[in-house]
Amino acid sequence: MLQHTMTKRKTLIMAWFGIVLGLCIGTVLKNYRALELVKHCSLRPTNMKSPHEIIGLDNKDTIQNSQRNLVFVGVMTAKNFIEGRARAVYDTWGKEVPGRIAFFSSEGSYSDELPVVGLKNVDDRYPPQKKSFMMLYYMYEHYIDRFEWFIRADDDVYIEPDKLERFLRSIDSSKPQFIGQAGKGNSEEFGLLSLEFDENFCMGGPGVILSSETLRRVAPHIPTCLKNLYSTHEDVEVGRCVQKFAGIPCTWNYEMQYILRHNSSGRNAYTGKLKRKEIHNAITLHPIKQAPLMYRLHSYIQGLKAEELRQESLLLHRDIKRMAKYLEVPDDSTYMLPSVSPAAVSDKEKGKQYFEDHNILGNPELNKFVPASTADLLDWSFISRSLYSAGSANPKQKIDSAMREGLEDVITEVMENINYYSRQRGRVIEFRELLYGYHRLDALHGQDLILDLLLIYKKYRGKKMTVPVRRHLYVQRAFTGIFVKELDEDFYNVTLQQSLLGSLLQNSMARLSSHFTIASNLMAPQQDKIVFVLPIAGRLATFQRFLHTYERVCIEAESHCDLLVVIFGPTDELTDHLRLLNELRDRYIYKQINYIQRSGQFSRGVALDIAARSSYIQQQDIILFIDVDMVFGVETLQRVRMHTQRGRQVYLPIVFSQYDPKRRGTDSGFESLPIDDENGYFRQFGFGICAIYKSDILDDDINGFDKDITGWGLEDVKFLEKIVRVGTRQHGFLSNTAEVPLDYNEAAEQWRRLSVFRAPDPTLVHIYHDISCDVQLDAPQYNMCLGTKANSLGSTRLMEQLFFNNRQNIDFITVLNLRKQQAS
Repeated sequence: MLQHTMTKRKTLIMAWFGIVLGLCIGTVLKNYRALELVKHCSLRPTNMKSPHEIIGLDNKDTIQNSQRNLVFVGVMTAKNFIEGRARAVYDTWGKEVPGRIAFFSSEGSYSDELPVVGLKNVDDRYPPQKKSFMMLYYMYEHYIDRFEWFIRADDDVYIEPDKLERFLRSIDSSKPQFIGQAGKGNSEEFGLLSLEFDENFCMGGPGVILSSETLRRVAPHIPTCLKNLYSTHEDVEVGRCVQKFAGIPCTWNYEMQYILRHNSSGRNAYTGKLKRKEIHNAITLHPIKQAPLMYRLHSYIQGLKAEELRQESLLLHRDIKRMAKYLEVPDDSTYMLPSVSPAAVSDKEKGKQYFEDHNILGNPELNKFVPASTADLLDWSFISRSLYSAGSANPKQKIDSAMREGLEDVITEVMENINYYSRQRGRVIEFRELLYGYHRLDALHGQDLILDLLLIYKKYRGKKMTVPVRRHLYVQRAFTGIFVKELDEDFYNVTLQQSLLGSLLQNSMARLSSHFTIASNLMAPQQDKIVFVLPIAGRLATFQRFLHTYERVCIEAESHCDLLVVIFGPTDELTDHLRLLNELRDRYIYKQINYIQRSGQFSRGVALDIAARSSYIQQQDIILFIDVDMVFGVETLQRVRMHTQRGRQVYLPIVFSQYDPKRRGTDSGFESLPIDDENGYFRQFGFGICAIYKSDILDDDINGFDKDITGWGLEDVKFLEKIVRVGTRQHGFLSNTAEVPLDYNEAAEQWRRLSVFRAPDPTLVHIYHDISCDVQLDAPQYNMCLGTKANSLGSTRLMEQLFFNNRQNIDFITVLNLRKQQAS
């Protein structure tokens, strides 16, 4: 009986074992295809690579034989930030580190392109105390004998590798060093972090630097430090651990707050102007919360490095020139050229100056350029509250932002050089005010500046004193060589020709599609329609010329355009105008040639506003506001389409305005005059010709044109002011960032932020006509009208000739000057 029971139990066990085994085999066979896919998948855990392979470290590289083993930078990040902040760090300063860099994240983190270490049994929770300690232990376990220094950094810090290398090579890494910006907690936390009176910690944000000796002493005790945490701040606990087991505090040094810089502005840090002393002097900058800001800051730092290299090159040229003078080497010696040997220079070229010649880049002086005639004299511009320049049509101008920024750069650099050793000498010189100055531009040598500065001399060591002083400063901002890059074809013309060919292809396909059925994928993409908006009152002959130009350029060339004319005046006076329009409509019955008739006094602002709101123009159409005096070509339309962008950009072309040809005795037709300085000028301060999408002009902040302006001018200036206001709206658009909400970019795309694009267009010509300024106009309009009339009379050279050729003008000026002298 007992034997029978044992046999039955054994049978049941074997049966259950067989069932389980069968289920396992069946599951494997059922999922065999899925297992094969996983087998061939490229996804691999982080432990597939060795620690040396992750950072690209060769086993032969040591501290003694490699320059890239100076420092190991460990960057703490998280899975969500690997493709945002971490990638930005690696693409910018991370690849320039004089050592190696790795990104430490939670378990399972991996990247094919970035050196990412997934720390075992570590998650991304905040505060990252365990992650910080385990990162230090990982460094100790795998790299302690391979690097002199170790840095604990966050993924929102920017490090300047060159400055970091100079700094670290000046310190002994064989001694225990714990370097950072020392802290004891903010005002709310002070006394609550369990720190003794002589204890501190290195703030983690700007970066913490440990020597290899410090890490060697601390790392074996990290498990003990993790079990005895007294606060939630990981940098405080790291500092406590270093103090206890390495026996050193964080560096008590006042200058560390400038070397390892922390900006307390949070997410707004380093979003504004970058040209600041804080950025120029720091080794690390923290925090950079958005990835695009990291790229922006890196681009600026690279620009500063390029300036330093150019300055170093210039100083070397000046040293060579100075030594050549002492050695009595003649200026025309070809041995002084850095890249041209005597054998390569022909006899005809021996006296020729080269752009890399030390005679050009040598010591600064005022007489480098020797004019051949009075016409070659370089004009000096006077700088005071305003800029006074003889080379401008308007002699007195406001100092623009570029000039002001250039002056600030020069003065800042000079003051930094003056005060370089001020601390050792116990004095400082402060810049107070620019009293006046002169500047000129020599295209071969650079910019010459003569500045009169008001300075304050302060002596704070010994006998203290504060004295105001004036000093004249002469600076030559030299060009460090001109590099000419020759292209087979002009890029702009090629682009324009391609767009013209595309337009022709599109029009041809459109014509064929009207007779045959063509597949949609063969059709060229439809260009946006341009609607010409023309306000007019009277001027029949000029209107007839405009319609002829429109017919030739827009209709016959199939340029996909419409015409909308706003006509002012009583019906009996518009008969001829309407007849010309109707004749054009009859010739091209399938084209949109429309008009709106208005009675009352002419107002360009009212006309343009009515046209923009009319049903003749759709939301996706480009509106081109134009004057009846303009002539244009097919290239003009291509530029309009190229430079007008919906929701982003408005195009205000700089038109060429003709001078009065009768004053020069020209008998040729207005349209045949060449585009040069003697026949006209580019009207930089005219904004009447404008291209903008209808959807943009009806934006709530623009809302069309001002309709309360009557008569000539000013409506375009008011309209431009509205566009500029829209363009300055501070809505940030952050792309390629993993740390913003998913719907942020989608919402930001809906924000309309218009910029203004201006460029000279030689195909858009304003034909000269007599201007009559109504004295009944408001003062601003009347002054603008007089200014335009004066500018259109003729070139400055022609006006000078006409004035001096008339003896009566000379006699009048002579008598006037005599009266002034007698009166004084």
